[in-house]
Amino acid sequence: MTKKNQTLGEFIIENQKAFPYSTGELSKLINAIRLAAKVVNYEVNKAGLVDILGSSGEINTQGEDQQKLDVLANEKFIQSLTNREIVCGIASEEEDDFVVINSHDNNHQNKYVVLFDPLDGSSNIDVNVSVGSIFSVYRRITPIGTPVSMEDFLQPGRQQVAAGYVIYGTSTMLVYTTGHGVNGFTLNPAIGTFYLSHPNMQYPKDGRIYSVNEGNYVHFPEGVKKYIKYCQEEKDDRPYTSRYIGSLVSDFHRNMIKGGIFIYPKSSLSNNGKLRLLYECNPMAFIAEQAGGSASDGSQPILDVVPASLHQRIPFFCGSENMVAKAEEFIAKYN
Repeated sequence: MTKKNQTLGEFIIENQKAFPYSTGELSKLINAIRLAAKVVNYEVNKAGLVDILGSSGEINTQGEDQQKLDVLANEKFIQSLTNREIVCGIASEEEDDFVVINSHDNNHQNKYVVLFDPLDGSSNIDVNVSVGSIFSVYRRITPIGTPVSMEDFLQPGRQQVAAGYVIYGTSTMLVYTTGHGVNGFTLNPAIGTFYLSHPNMQYPKDGRIYSVNEGNYVHFPEGVKKYIKYCQEEKDDRPYTSRYIGSLVSDFHRNMIKGGIFIYPKSSLSNNGKLRLLYECNPMAFIAEQAGGSASDGSQPILDVVPASLHQRIPFFCGSENMVAKAEEFIAKYN
């Protein structure tokens, strides 16, 4: 039973029996993510005061400029997760390959793999726009006692045992699910504690916001163009409001609270879309479905997609259930 003003630590202990295979490890894992989030939040909020703005001069595995805070956030999450006897492997959007982590007894006894985007929307840091971190947790499928392999990371999204995000904005929030609803916790910066502020978060079935980079409209498939025009029609409860921040965590968070759809389709510029299935789409889809929303690649649920590679990209339509269904209608009709 959720109680407002409960701390994240109290909530984890109270709900531990609801975690799959509950022996305490997943609770420790969420606590490790909580610690990393507080460290990254501190760095994000002092970004304008020290030399951690701008590009690091490095290129990540997707061919994108790494921001200095990307590198720092990546290091903090890896450090926090490896310091506990829980995780047997880590995959990050900022790393070329997955990282094998042995247990302290050197017998590979740890049970969980974590995939994460350490700082989503990092190109917005220099202009002081909200950014976030996204994480996804799976139970390993290779035998305990052996090192993890690629198959542990290339599991369909429905196999997730936990997923969540942290949004570093006017207030810092950690939102997560373990398959039993979605709860949001707000950080009290004065004492460094997360408190339950948004219990049992739910997407409205319908919404009035669509979030898409309309600057790429000319490159979109015909079905997506038709759906955007549908959103703009002066008819019934339309036109909808266009709101696009360019930070997935921020756009997703607003739409879950107010009702809306986030769209990042394939295009003539990127035939597979831009967002990463494992680090962004799967965890957000898991959260969306647990909150009564929907997430699709335009034709099938994101959580049913079988991953083919660690950094796979995929089209992404996510939000209020009826809005995603309508977008799929247009795609099916015109594509």
